[in-house]
Amino acid sequence: MTIRTLPTQADTDAIKAILTESGFFNDEEIEIGVSLIEEYLKEGEGSGYSFLFAEEGGVVTGYTCYGPIPGTRFSWDLYWIAVARDTQGRGVGQHLLTATEQAIRGQGGRRIYVETSSRPLYDRTRRFYEQSGYREEARLRSYYAPDDDKVLCVKWWEDGNERTDS
Repeated sequence: MTIRTLPTQADTDAIKAILTESGFFNDEEIEIGVSLIEEYLKEGEGSGYSFLFAEEGGVVTGYTCYGPIPGTRFSWDLYWIAVARDTQGRGVGQHLLTATEQAIRGQGGRRIYVETSSRPLYDRTRRFYEQSGYREEARLRSYYAPDDDKVLCVKWWEDGNERTDS
């Protein structure tokens, strides 16, 4: 597996396919995920988005999209992480998450925020974050839809050391 940072026009189709085939995202969410790549292709770093793409044999198998949170000193959002269905369970997501954390820390980031759904479909996703050192920081009731909370998780470091308290 190789990791690259710069999006290409071909990535819009690859990411659309990954998001669609995952079964996790609706049409509007898929459109948003693709639009962030398109925005970067138009504006470059000025878009505020950064990406990592996992590839095997020249085929995109997963990606992350992240960026600093405007108005904060050390806080970053992990906007998207998605892995192709046929490569899930092989460590691609963990590899991408670790590489994203390293990139953020390398740019002075100390906190990474992730939001996800409370629906049962996302149980495995929430466990993935928890096992990776993220802790639930907040829950916004019925945020996405009735009985579908927004779960906000965070991982943070202070003085170069990961915080493990809750």
